[in-house]
Amino acid sequence: MKLIAATLLALAGAAQGAPAAGAAGPAGPAGAAAASTGVPTPEQVRAAYRSSEAQLLDRHGQPVQSLRIDMKVRRLPWVALADISPSLPAAVLQAEDQRFYEHGGVDWSAATKAAWDNLFRSRPRGASTITMQLAAQLDPHLQASAKGRSWGQKWDQIKAARQLDATWTKPQIMEAYLNLVSFRGELQGVGAAARGLFGKAPSGLNLTESMILASLLRGPGAAPKVVWQRACALSRELKAPATCNEIELRTLVAMGRPLLAAELPPAPQVAQQLLTGASGGQAVRSTLDGDLQRYAQTALRQQLMTLRERNVNDGALVVLDNASGEILAYVGNAGGGEVDGVAALRQAGSTLKPFLYELALERKLITAASVMDDTAIDISTPSGLYIPQNYDKDFKGHVSVRTSLASSLNVPAVRTLVMTGMERFYERLHDVGLSSLTESPDFYGYSLALGSAEVSLLELSNAYRTLANGGMYGAVTLGSRAGAAPAPTSRRALDARAAFIVGDILSDRAARSLTFGLKNELATTFWSAVKTGTSKDMRDNWCMGYSDKYTVGVWVGNFDGQSMWDVSGVTGAAPVWRDVMDYLHRGQAGRAPQPPAGVLRQQIVYQPAVESARGEWFIAGTETPVIALVQDTQRAAKILYPGEASIIAIDPDIPDAVQRVFFQAQAGKGLYWRLDGADLGQANADYAWRPVPGAHQLALIDANAQVVATTRFHVR
Repeated sequence: MKLIAATLLALAGAAQGAPAAGAAGPAGPAGAAAASTGVPTPEQVRAAYRSSEAQLLDRHGQPVQSLRIDMKVRRLPWVALADISPSLPAAVLQAEDQRFYEHGGVDWSAATKAAWDNLFRSRPRGASTITMQLAAQLDPHLQASAKGRSWGQKWDQIKAARQLDATWTKPQIMEAYLNLVSFRGELQGVGAAARGLFGKAPSGLNLTESMILASLLRGPGAAPKVVWQRACALSRELKAPATCNEIELRTLVAMGRPLLAAELPPAPQVAQQLLTGASGGQAVRSTLDGDLQRYAQTALRQQLMTLRERNVNDGALVVLDNASGEILAYVGNAGGGEVDGVAALRQAGSTLKPFLYELALERKLITAASVMDDTAIDISTPSGLYIPQNYDKDFKGHVSVRTSLASSLNVPAVRTLVMTGMERFYERLHDVGLSSLTESPDFYGYSLALGSAEVSLLELSNAYRTLANGGMYGAVTLGSRAGAAPAPTSRRALDARAAFIVGDILSDRAARSLTFGLKNELATTFWSAVKTGTSKDMRDNWCMGYSDKYTVGVWVGNFDGQSMWDVSGVTGAAPVWRDVMDYLHRGQAGRAPQPPAGVLRQQIVYQPAVESARGEWFIAGTETPVIALVQDTQRAAKILYPGEASIIAIDPDIPDAVQRVFFQAQAGKGLYWRLDGADLGQANADYAWRPVPGAHQLALIDANAQVVATTRFHVR
């Protein structure tokens, strides 16, 4: 009788050494089936298994990223036996069940031998087979309590193991066992153990690592010394080439760095967005292209390494599909931190200028050939004089609109904003999706032309996508549109003719050479339109651009707001933009867009020759073959500000007594201001007027009280 009891104890003992933490979780339904109708099938066990991670898939269905959902246990997706290194089953069989392929689920020979030993040992020796251990993992009723298993549980475990062996194949038993057994702490299953302890997939385990894992099965919580001693003994049994010193070192490294990350996750911010709220084991398909995502992350990280000496530590990148609005790459933080640089708000710098010039072109206030005055200017504002400077602290004199935009000259941009009016430009930025502009237009002032507003990389990239799509704005998405999901709706935000001309200017390397030279990272070998930007005090550096198929936006800087040292758009973000653009077009070059209806090309000449003769694009009706520079004395008198139909908002934060609107005129010498029929004073200088709510008519009159120019505006 004592021998029978010892035999049952031996059969059950080894299974008690490996705790079944979480076993009821992955195989709960299968366990219920085992208790009521017999053993579950391998298919039922695998279907009931739940990873502790939700998986992010790319557009091709390939895994990109995972997010931990179950914090009690760490399980990765089920691993097929064919995807597990053969060295692991070999080590496990040697350590746990050497007659696995010979017995029928219960090794009576080993149990009897262990029973004799147990009659004379204070600590019982186990002889539980792999099949018996699996039976206990599948059925919660067979799992040991703190006091061990009852006699009835032990007998039921034997019967369940025999049933498993009769209905499952040996490879099926081994596969399920390796996926359900606990190895170390929260690491359950070979997928989590291989990744967590060695930073690799199960297919990459070598014999030394396999012996360490096999040695953990008898005591997942054992001290490192006990583990490597077991692995050393196992190595001698298997006649492995590894020495005990090598095994000890590898064990200490593995035990000292649990949950080792093999590499920087490629898309943690996207995983947080799409997987939060998902269940363990759930897979969510995204619009990302996995290969592109990893390439973009690597390119950005490499560029940041080269910029370390210039105090540039952070970066973000986004790639959009122009046609669908799908986000193909989303690198929120190239340094692996928590901040999402794609969604964070940063000062836009010169990246807003294309939308300002598009507005002025659309309203036919300028053409791409118009001559701009790039000389010193000061503008009176309620808070004092605003005096814009160019990036290189130099002025170019008379330059065309094409040169002004392509070379990112600041003073012509501010003069253009004076023409369009701050309110209209502010509304235009909202039209292209820059919803982060929540203050009033007056809050930003004329520096809005130079990008004083804060925007997110994602919104700004989509605004450039609007330019790429001929002025059609549409929302972007990270979630895959499955099957017959309706195509995203779009609306017209920009004039197609003006958008085309702006794109042509941004693709013109000759026009940008005044500031950037002919050879730089902006000059791709295929058609592309691109704009750089640097914010005040060099805190933010941008490169935004598009081809016919893709829009790419890159930001570099410091999340903590520190200034960079001597970094421009060409040296900071542009190299990454160029690398990603080249990668996207490695198979097919980008093509220049076709001009829309209402756009024509005209050969022009300047008098005097401030720029060389060339062909230029015009909105039909604005074309002219000769661009003549008119002397100040020959300029037609007109009202520069406020523009026709302007809406001026009174700022409630400024006392009424000091609020002023400054009327501005061109060629105002000898002329006078008249507002709502009342004479105000001479027009040869700006006139400060205290605003009064309501509709107003402003006129320029000559010495004979004849009206020369008028404009209507509204104060609210």
